[in-house]
Formats: sequence, C-alpha cells, structure tokens
Amino acid sequence: MRYDDFRRSDNIDDRRDDGGGGMGGGGGMRMGGGGLGIGTIIVLGIVGYAFGIDPRILIGGAEILTGGNQAPSYQSERRSSEPARKGAPTDEMGSMISGVLGEIDDRWDEIFKASGQTYKGPRIVLFRNATNGGRCGMAQSAMGPFYCPPDKQIFLDTAFFREVETKFRGCSGNACKFTAAYIIAHEAGHHIQNLLGILPRVNRMQQQAGSKAEANALQVKVELQADCLSGVWVNRQEKKRPGFLQPGDIDAALQTAAAIGDDTLQRKAQGRVVPDSFTHGSAAQRKQWFMTGYQQGTVQSCNTFGAGVL
Repeated sequence: MRYDDFRRSDNIDDRRDDGGGGMGGGGGMRMGGGGLGIGTIIVLGIVGYAFGIDPRILIGGAEILTGGNQAPSYQSERRSSEPARKGAPTDEMGSMISGVLGEIDDRWDEIFKASGQTYKGPRIVLFRNATNGGRCGMAQSAMGPFYCPPDKQIFLDTAFFREVETKFRGCSGNACKFTAAYIIAHEAGHHIQNLLGILPRVNRMQQQAGSKAEANALQVKVELQADCLSGVWVNRQEKKRPGFLQPGDIDAALQTAAAIGDDTLQRKAQGRVVPDSFTHGSAAQRKQWFMTGYQQGTVQSCNTFGAGVL
C-alpha cells in the first residue's frame, strides 16, 4: 500500500507513551446500556484460550459489542508525567494510521454529502497495554482494536498488527500495511453504522432476541456489514488515488478476513465449529462481504440484514 500522499488526520489521541495502567478499585465486569450480546461470552472464551489470552480480560471489555454507556468504575492507577499527544503522529506507524484515518474520513465525507448527510469522523486513541476506554470501560491490548459507540472513538494498540502477522497468520511482509488499513476501515465501518443508527437498532433487537443463536446472528450481520463498508472505502480510495494498492494487498486483506473468521478461530481452539456461537462470521463470509463492498463500492450493497443474504 502506498500512503505517502494520504492526508494526515490530526484527530488522534496518542497515549502510547503512557505505559498503560492497572485497574484501581471497582474491577470485575462492567455492563453497558444493554450488556453483552447473548452468546458473546462463549466466543470470547474460545478466542482467549486459543491465543493464550485470559478470557476474563476479553469478557471484561466486551461491552463494546453492544455499545455500553456506563462510565467505568475505576481509574488508572498510573499517572503519566506527560499529557497524551494530540494530532498527527510523526513516527512511521503513527503516520500511516493518521494517513489512513484522513483518507477514510475524506471518502466517507464525500459519500455522506452525496446523499445530503453530514459526516463527522471517529477519533482514534493509540495506546500500549491498557488505557481508559471512557464509557466502554478499560481498553486493553488483549481485546484487539475496537470501536466505542457512545464516545465515537476507535481504540487501537498497534501491537495488534504484529499479532495479525505472527499469531493469526493473517498477512506477511509489506502487505501487512494494507491489512492494517483494512482493520482500521472495519472499525470505521462500525462508526458509519453508529451514525446511521444501525448499532442502536441492533442493540435493541439483541435485547429482545429469544435465543442466543438469534442474538449472535444479529452480531454477525453487524460485523459482516463493517467488513463490507471497509471494502467500500477501498473501492472509493482506489478511484481517488490510483496506484495506492500494490500487488498482493487485496489478497492480504482476504487472508486476514479468513484468519479471523469464527470458524477458523473455533477450529483452532477446540477442533470443531459451532455456528450458533458465531459473532463475526465465517472466513468465507468475511471474505465475501469485503469483496462485495470492494467490487460494488456502495453502502446499499452492504445490506447484510436483508432476508437470506448471508
């Protein structure tokens, strides 16, 4: 991926030098407005054991799936001697993320304006190990990148990109730069869903679901739609900046999508697949919906909630 001509966004809160912090007081699992999506705990446990992560850490932060809206009951024990840096970072990784965010915002602003809507982009919080996640609780590296709906922020420990390459085997070499862009665009896809009212609506539907399988199926639709929306961004970006994609980039995104499919993770963890417990979609589904967005380039093409579309 070529990103030298990307517009750098300064809508970034860089806390990577804070060193992380522990939980002071409170502790335990905090629920948001709707609590965890039904069945989420099962999948988080599987993922945790598969990759050597304490499942309690993942479960503790999983309220992001339903947009928790309670303030956390803890404060970071450590106080950084330096305030968090705001604005476009200057290091290589930070500059790439800043550039990707700038281009994501520009393309989505164009899409929203074309339909007579106003767009305001998300803020990215960069951190190492752990940081205060605002109304979505403690952000920890073991949780991976996530979007916090009430605060409209994306939390990202950049070490996750190395995990994708080494543990998930989701990319290799220079193509991992585009994989990072795909992951950021996926989280930005959740921001689009939030702006369009999709996340709050699904949250209500999950609360009313009559079974775990039904609630999980709704979450799968949310995640696959975010995959599709990331593909829409790539489509628009390629038209705006021809040549930004390099050979192997799309293959790397598809490889990553397959590596983090629910069936792939479950098969590694327990040797079998339990479709009713899926929350993100199978490897084939994630690849399919990214390519749908990439090939068609429209929000309308990302209607994962249509009857029988999955």
